[in-house]
Amino acid sequence: MKMKRALRTILFGFIFGGTVNLFGQDPELTQFYAAPVYTNPALAGSAVCQNGAAGRLALNYRNQWPNLPGTFRSLCASWDQHIPSVGGGVGAMVFHDIAGSGLLTSTTLSGVYSYLLPIGRGGGRVFMRFGLQGSMAFKSLDFNRLKFGDQILPTQGFKNPTGEQKPSESISYPNFNAGWIMYNSKFYLGFAAHNITEPNWSFYKNPDEVLPRRYTVHAGGVIKISKSRYEENTFSPNALFMMQRNFTQLNLGFYANKGPLVTGLWFRQTFGNYKNSDAIIMLVGFRKDRFKFGYSYDFTVSDGRSAIPASHEVSATIDWCVPPGGKPFKPIKCPEF
Repeated sequence: MKMKRALRTILFGFIFGGTVNLFGQDPELTQFYAAPVYTNPALAGSAVCQNGAAGRLALNYRNQWPNLPGTFRSLCASWDQHIPSVGGGVGAMVFHDIAGSGLLTSTTLSGVYSYLLPIGRGGGRVFMRFGLQGSMAFKSLDFNRLKFGDQILPTQGFKNPTGEQKPSESISYPNFNAGWIMYNSKFYLGFAAHNITEPNWSFYKNPDEVLPRRYTVHAGGVIKISKSRYEENTFSPNALFMMQRNFTQLNLGFYANKGPLVTGLWFRQTFGNYKNSDAIIMLVGFRKDRFKFGYSYDFTVSDGRSAIPASHEVSATIDWCVPPGGKPFKPIKCPEF
């Protein structure tokens, strides 16, 4: 275990020491449908309350690869609500990410607005939302905890001071995202672009170290299985495709609602330079009145499953009804859990 920790910290030292180019990648959430503002800014204000508008508070926590010595943990908290007087939805989000047991920490504060555009007339009408998100990101690096090769003293370990250049211990930068979604009562199709300006996030002010754009396409539908006086049972297939520089990924699966119980099953596949069957994802959740809770387990199926067998994620959502008014409102039922 100590050797693994030493190798990990040496790797961090080489990365931040500038011996290799570093290209960042956004954290991801398995329960993307339970983190609407993070998935697509256009989903702000899309919460459902008895076929009307609602406000929503969502919390998401992910513990990725906890078997590794330095785990990756992400926490996302968001609020969004449809406001008739502004013609759409508004929201705010805080995303906190910890990598390498606190070696690198990131916090992002965001505000979002989505514009609602009804199309057509009657019960079969289609709705569109266009979302814009502005963020400020803050990153900090605990350089004193990094270990480098020139610190090693034979038979004694890390004893010498390092000759590596010390970087800035904290940086900040603005970031911007945008999204679009089209939907009716049975399906939805959305697109989002994150990191539009590709901000520089180098601790050494290296102009080549940028956060590349991330493109997301997601779609889904809702199929009613049965409906009784007391409950509605539905089956909801969903797909999400992401691309960020040389990394592409597909999440394909479904979740099913039967009364208060929610279950789901997904498969995650990566393509491109990192082609790999990644994980099988299982979900169990509970819905009661205005509260929803979900737990998902990522079972790794790639060649690295012996070292990183699983990841865990939980989500909790509470919503409340918003008085009607302004433009006609149609809820997005497909990714509502």
